[in-house]
Amino acid sequence: MRTIHMGGMVALLTGVLAARWGYAGDVNARLEALEAQVAEWKAKAAEPAESTVQIHGYGELHYNALKGEGGAADKDEVDFHRFVLFLGHEFSPRVRFNSELEVEHAVSGGDEPGEVELEQAYLDYDVADGHTARAGLFLVPVGFLNTTHEPPRFYGVERNPVENAILPTTWWEAGAGAHGDLGSGVWYEAYVHSGLNVPTGTLYAVRGGRQKVAKAEASDPAATLALKWSRPGVTVGGAVHYQADITQGNDPAAGDAWLGEVHADVRRGPVGLRALYAEWALEGEGPESAGADRQYGWYVEPSYRFTEQVGIFARYSEWDNQAGDPASASGKKQWDAGVHWWPHEQVVVKADYQWQDHESGKNQNGINLGIGYEF
Repeated sequence: MRTIHMGGMVALLTGVLAARWGYAGDVNARLEALEAQVAEWKAKAAEPAESTVQIHGYGELHYNALKGEGGAADKDEVDFHRFVLFLGHEFSPRVRFNSELEVEHAVSGGDEPGEVELEQAYLDYDVADGHTARAGLFLVPVGFLNTTHEPPRFYGVERNPVENAILPTTWWEAGAGAHGDLGSGVWYEAYVHSGLNVPTGTLYAVRGGRQKVAKAEASDPAATLALKWSRPGVTVGGAVHYQADITQGNDPAAGDAWLGEVHADVRRGPVGLRALYAEWALEGEGPESAGADRQYGWYVEPSYRFTEQVGIFARYSEWDNQAGDPASASGKKQWDAGVHWWPHEQVVVKADYQWQDHESGKNQNGINLGIGYEF
């Protein structure tokens, strides 16, 4: 069978029409335009369609060689601490879904040490330019690491102790609210969400109250407001969090709970400095009797980048979950110093040494090694 191509068809039709009606010039122009349009359609059809699904992730492997003293245990352990996948989908330019699924400590189920956790699953809707409504399961906007904790983005193999014991990273809740840009470098987040359920048996230590939105008690919801101001090389932010009862009504001796935190990140060329202060105020006779009515922590972290690939840091941290009782011997201090190597901006190799000085005398000192990635 003989195939007639578009160019041949143009010539054939032009000849026929010219012979019959003498309109060759006009017809030729129209057919050439049609041929160009068909070529454009074919080229677009060959282009790959833009995906509305996004996949990201991060992970980190740790080795800890710590010597215990004063009754603290030795720790000689290797652990694939976190394997995380983010999955997102854009329904339209204004409506999006994002999620985060994490496996901690490699193996979960039964007596295994690991956990499988859904840390984010929320919908965003752009209500106006620069302002977005959010509903679902999301990270509470406090501190540095609770919302941004990919390993290449922070110093230290382990997350700093203040953003662990005082700001209970990683901390997520279910609720709704909004975030957006107020102009002049100011960003806000405001949410009403589920709250903590702190057991009294842990002396009201806030980290033990994370319910992780797993059949969570919800008789006492919470609210968080966060503000951040950014300029090239400078970020200053803070947050206020309130919950009427962080025991969800299970302890009649507990009252209102307030959290306030401020943080700053300054970078000038190769020099960096991070600092954070956070404090809980728990009202009620129960927290006061345990010395847990005041829980605070702070740290300062200078760093220096020799090149884009090599950097060093030092950090001093101080925290206390029973600061309301001076006789509790619950104050803790820790120094960390280490080096990072980024063979790629999304891949990091870490090494550091930690020294602890706890009032209880129970300390763990030694070396931490780690690798991490994000994509």
